[in-house]
Amino acid sequence: MSTCLFVGRFKPFHKGHLMVVQGMRKVCERFVIGIGSPDKQSSKQNPFSLDQRREMIGAALLDANIPDADILECHDTPTDTEWANAVLRVTGPVDEVWTGNENVAVLFEKEGVRVKRIKEVPGISATEIRARLKNGGDWESLVPEVVATIMKRLNVAKRVSR
Repeated sequence: MSTCLFVGRFKPFHKGHLMVVQGMRKVCERFVIGIGSPDKQSSKQNPFSLDQRREMIGAALLDANIPDADILECHDTPTDTEWANAVLRVTGPVDEVWTGNENVAVLFEKEGVRVKRIKEVPGISATEIRARLKNGGDWESLVPEVVATIMKRLNVAKRVSR
């Protein structure tokens, strides 16, 4: 049984993230989504709590008919060298890590885990979404509809612009 891991901060979970999970579903028997830096929140760069990110991811996956992903917390560690090992203790053994972050790729390769490097979808990034929220631009087209609904309920535009 192949197990794949996609780890990120998901601030917010956007259409690019969803595309990665949809790709994983095609080739992985078990897939794990690791929410990184779960304790970081209440800032312009980290406007969502762990529970809010978990809600957005879970709702987007259910809406996309992907109910079987494991969504786990991947806490930060004092050093990068400890981090990948700490993540693997939470997730259990994984066969492949999917990431667009070169540092994450190197850390897992050092742990002997195969890495699938993914490319960012042009124009879709959490940084861009937060910038559009702050400046009043169209951010809704970059996130799944159910995530936009949650973000509006949370009044994220106001929090990010503060």
